[in-house]
Amino acid sequence: MNKIVLVCAGVFVLSSCATQQRSIGETEITKWQFGKRGAVSITYDDGSLNQFRKALPIMNNLKIPATFFINTSQISGSQYKGTFIGRPVKTIIAETAAIPTNKDNFFERSSAAGFLGLNGTLEYHIKAGEQFDEGNPGKAYKIIDELYEKVRLGDFPSLGRTEDGVLETEGITWDTIRSYAAQGHEFASHMVTHPYLAALDEENILYELEKSREEIFNQLGLKHTFSAEVPFGSENKRALEYAHKVYPALRNGMPELYLKELNRGNSENPRSAEMEYIQWQRGATTKTSLAFMKSWIDTTSVNNNIWLVLVFHGVDGIGWEALASNLLEEYFRYMKSNENNLWIATFGDVTRYMRERMNSIIKTEKKGRKITVNIINTLDPTIYSIPLTLKTYVPSKWKEVQVKEGSEKRIIRPLYDMRGSYILYQIIPNTGKIEVTRI
Repeated sequence: MNKIVLVCAGVFVLSSCATQQRSIGETEITKWQFGKRGAVSITYDDGSLNQFRKALPIMNNLKIPATFFINTSQISGSQYKGTFIGRPVKTIIAETAAIPTNKDNFFERSSAAGFLGLNGTLEYHIKAGEQFDEGNPGKAYKIIDELYEKVRLGDFPSLGRTEDGVLETEGITWDTIRSYAAQGHEFASHMVTHPYLAALDEENILYELEKSREEIFNQLGLKHTFSAEVPFGSENKRALEYAHKVYPALRNGMPELYLKELNRGNSENPRSAEMEYIQWQRGATTKTSLAFMKSWIDTTSVNNNIWLVLVFHGVDGIGWEALASNLLEEYFRYMKSNENNLWIATFGDVTRYMRERMNSIIKTEKKGRKITVNIINTLDPTIYSIPLTLKTYVPSKWKEVQVKEGSEKRIIRPLYDMRGSYILYQIIPNTGKIEVTRI
């Protein structure tokens, strides 16, 4: 029997076919699950109250899953709260009177800024982090110098009962989040306290990353420790290097060479990017028209390599750039009306699918009226176990096809494209041989 190895979209295929064109038994993994043309992930940042009270019921009614990036310290019942890891803050404050902020002390001072027991100091950490993230360290140092000068002069009042972020999540508990997770939604890390990681020292970066993950693991289990979003959409190289050691998938940036990322500030047309996958992030604000938001769906529906990642924050007056829930409902209904072309899935599930597909080997063999298919990869099955969609070409005379995996049998009617007759079916890698036969 003549066998050759085919390479298609990064997936190695061992086939008993003589050619790649219209070969009976030829099998590939579709780019997106269920053979859809594009993928969409709905993501929310900060975990504010109306994301759950208003938006989540709309999505449940439409059977649409979402990913919620949550600040774990703001959830009632959390073990790990916002903490500064380091020397006493009084010592740091005293030193600022004599030593200006510089590259040697900036991270420590910025890390401590939100934990001085005073109201209004956290915004200086955020402003400094923004400048540092944009490549303006000198401006960041001046902001921190201004902060500590005001602290020494007593210009800030004592910290009040709560901060705005806590008020936005008041009433949310881990019990309610567990119930939402059971409905198919993904809960992922947005750190412990929503800091600017680019402006933290190592100890405090690790605390934010690791304790948020530990909290989510203890409350929700391993599945929800997969994804994270470094706050403020930061793409700071140092911060992402730390984050990638803790979380397999970051919305800020991923390491795959086959994936091109067009983040929210990028105006490049995704249709012009020639890559296996394009992650196209779009962030809707109160100034974004519904028609423009719908155009993102249209673009994703007519291409075959776009993963549209939508970023939302506030809903119905609670949270940053809060959108009206009736607008979201109309948008989600429009998205649902395009479901024939779109795979709507969580951020984590789309990432898992792409990685499984790009790291799988398919072995096929045709003998008489039976096609045998086996798909294997070396990824950790405790993390990567989402079903892949296989497309196997069968003889045109086969009107009904049986797919047998172990003791499980499925009857599938073939579909047709320009290359011939084929079937689509779901398989988890490394589960053994699949037998495809004519009924």
